[in-house]
Amino acid sequence: MTYEILRAACASPNLSVADCEYNSEQIISLIKKADGQNVRFLVFPELSITAYTCGDLFLQRTLQTQAVNALTKIADRTKDTEVLSVVGLPLKIYDGLYNCAAYVHKGKIIAVIPKSFVPNYGEFYERRWFSPASARLQDEIFIAPNFEDVPFGTDILIQDKNDPHIKIGTEICEDAWVPLSPSTRASLSGATVIANLSASNEVVGKADYRRTLVSAHSAKTITAYLYADAGRDESTGDMVFSGHNIIALNGSIKAESKLFDDTGSLLIADLDLERIIQERIRSGTFKSCSEAVLSDPYSAFTLVNVELKDNGFASSCERSSIGFSVQTSEEKKTGGSLLTFVDPHPFVPSGKRERAERCHAVVEMQAEGLAKRIRHTHTEKAVIGLSGGLDSTLALLVTARAFDKCSLDRKNIVAVTMPCFGTTDRTYNNAVMLARETGAELKEINIQKSVTQHFEDIGQSQSEHNTTYENSQARERTQILMDYANKINGIVIGTGDLSELALGWCTYNGDHMSMYGVNSSIPKTLVRYLVSYFSDEALEKNNAALSRVLNDILDTPVSPELLPPDGKNISQKTEDIVGPYELHDFFLYYLLRWGYSPKKIFFLAENAFCMKKDGEKKSSYTKEEILKWMKYFYRRFFAQQFKRSCMPDGAKVGTVSLSPRGDWRMPSDASASIWLKEIEGISKN
Repeated sequence: MTYEILRAACASPNLSVADCEYNSEQIISLIKKADGQNVRFLVFPELSITAYTCGDLFLQRTLQTQAVNALTKIADRTKDTEVLSVVGLPLKIYDGLYNCAAYVHKGKIIAVIPKSFVPNYGEFYERRWFSPASARLQDEIFIAPNFEDVPFGTDILIQDKNDPHIKIGTEICEDAWVPLSPSTRASLSGATVIANLSASNEVVGKADYRRTLVSAHSAKTITAYLYADAGRDESTGDMVFSGHNIIALNGSIKAESKLFDDTGSLLIADLDLERIIQERIRSGTFKSCSEAVLSDPYSAFTLVNVELKDNGFASSCERSSIGFSVQTSEEKKTGGSLLTFVDPHPFVPSGKRERAERCHAVVEMQAEGLAKRIRHTHTEKAVIGLSGGLDSTLALLVTARAFDKCSLDRKNIVAVTMPCFGTTDRTYNNAVMLARETGAELKEINIQKSVTQHFEDIGQSQSEHNTTYENSQARERTQILMDYANKINGIVIGTGDLSELALGWCTYNGDHMSMYGVNSSIPKTLVRYLVSYFSDEALEKNNAALSRVLNDILDTPVSPELLPPDGKNISQKTEDIVGPYELHDFFLYYLLRWGYSPKKIFFLAENAFCMKKDGEKKSSYTKEEILKWMKYFYRRFFAQQFKRSCMPDGAKVGTVSLSPRGDWRMPSDASASIWLKEIEGISKN
C-alpha cells in the first residue's frame, strides 16, 4: 500500500557566473542535502551549471566543454543518492547550441530536453546564442564517454517504472509563458508532474503575475508544477533575479520562496499525486482533450524509465518511517511526519482574512439559494424550528438575510420553539432572544402533551429512553412545522447540516425533512465559524445583544436535547455519542472530495491531529481514538445513505455535497465491508 505522496523540491543554488566547477559543487551539495531530507525529485534553474547571464560566453567552446564536464561530474558524484535531479546547461548538438534540461539519477544522465520557445524580445536575446528545438525533436545523443545514447528531444516524459502514474514533463522558462505550452500536451499525454527550469528576471509586479501563471497552469493541466528560478547571484549588469521558486498542485500553491531569499536552500513540498489522478478521473473534459491528443500519431511521447525507490511515495503504515527512500540508515527516518502541513479543518480556511471572506461568500450563497426558492413559490412566509442550537441559529440568520434580499418583512419569519422533555432554560432563553433580535415572530408550542399522548397510542413507556422516545419528539416537531407552514402558506426551512447527513444523525421524516435545507452542504466545523461571522457582523452594526446571544450559543454543547436534562444542564451531548465532528468532517472531506482509502485518510489524520511539524506529539487525539471514530464514521456513512437518497433541496456552496441529484449517488444497500476490513488492518499494525 502506498500513499502516493512525492517529496519534491526546487533550489536556486549559489553560483558564480561562467564558473562551472564552482556551480557543479553547489549543485552536488544541494542534491546530497535533498537526499538527506528524503527528497525524491529536485529541480534546479535554467542554465544552472553555467549561470543564465553568460551572454556571448555561451558561444565559447571552453564554456560549452566545461558545462558538459560539470554535468558528468554531477552524475558521478551523486550516484549514491536516491534523488532524481534536473539541471540546466548549454549543449552543442550537431550544428546548434541548445538551452537544455538534463535529468540525472544514480550516476546516469537519463534524458535531455531542449527549450522549445527561445525569447528574443525586451531584455531577452537568447536567439543570439540558442536554437529553438524543432517540433517533436527526438534523437539519442553522445554526451561524453560512459554517457552515450542519451534520449534527447522535446517529447520525452520521465516515468517511474514502478508506478506509471508518475510521469514528469519538462519545460524551460519561456515555454510556460506562451499560449500553447509544451506541458499542456505533456499533461494530456499522461504527465502528472511538470518541472520548469527558469531564469525569470524580477521587475515590479512580475512576481504576482508569475505566481498566477504557475497556479493557473497547474490547475488547467491538473498537475504538480515545480518552478525553479535563477537566484540573486546571476549577473546584475542589466537584470536582477530573485530566486522565486514555486511549487503548486492542482492550482494550489503548496510552497513558495521569498523574493531574494538566501540562495543554497531547498524549497520542499510533499505532493499528493493521488489528487491529480482522482481529479482527472472526475473531469470528463480532461479525458476528452487527452483522447484528442493521443489520437494524433505524431503526438506520441518517448517514455524514459527511472526507478524511484519506494516509488518516491510514503510507504504503508507498517513502516516506522513514511518511507520516501529506502531506510538504509537511522538518519533517513522521518518519524512518520509530513513536511507539508495537514489542516485538521479542511473545510475552514486557517487565515483570519480568508476565513472572513469564505464565510461571507457561503452566507451569500445560502441566502441567494433560499431567496430564489421564496420568489419561485410566491410565498412571503417561512417557518423554522428554533432550538437555541447552532444549526437552527444559522438557518434563522440565513433566512433573515434571504428575506432582506426579497424585500420581505422579517416578521413573516415564524420561529417556532417547541420545548419538550430535554429542553433546558439556557437553550430556550437563547431561542427567545435570538428570534427577538433578528426580528422574527416567535411562536411557542410545548409538545410534551402531544408526545405523551403519542406514547400512549403506540405503547411506549415514557421512562424508556430509547430511539423511539427520541425520534417521536423529532417527528412531532416536524409535523407541527409542516402543518403550521400549510396554515400560513409558508415553507419550512431545514436546519440539518452536512455532517449530520453524512452520519445520518437525523430522524428520518423528522428533522431530516423540510421544504428547503439551507445548511445541507455546510459541515459542522464551518457552522461554528459562520455563526461567529454573524456575531462579528452584529457588533459592527451596534447590535451587542444579538452578538451576546450568538456567542452563548457558540459556547453551548451540541445536543438534540431529546433526553431529560441533568438538573439545569444538558445531559445529552452529541459528540460524546457520535464522536468529534472535527474528525468526522476530516474523514468526510478526504472520502468524498478525493476518494482516498481509509489507510491514507488515517495517515493524514495522524499528521493533522497527532503530530506537530517537528514530529512531536500533540494532545488532540490518540491513534486509537482516530481509529475508533473512523470505524464509526464508515459504518454510519454506509448504513444511513437511505436518508440522503430523499433529502430536500438545498444549494451546494462548497466542493463537497451529499445531494443525490448532483454530487453523491450511492445505493442505499451498499456494503462497507472492504472499507471496514482495511480499517481493521490498520488496527492490527
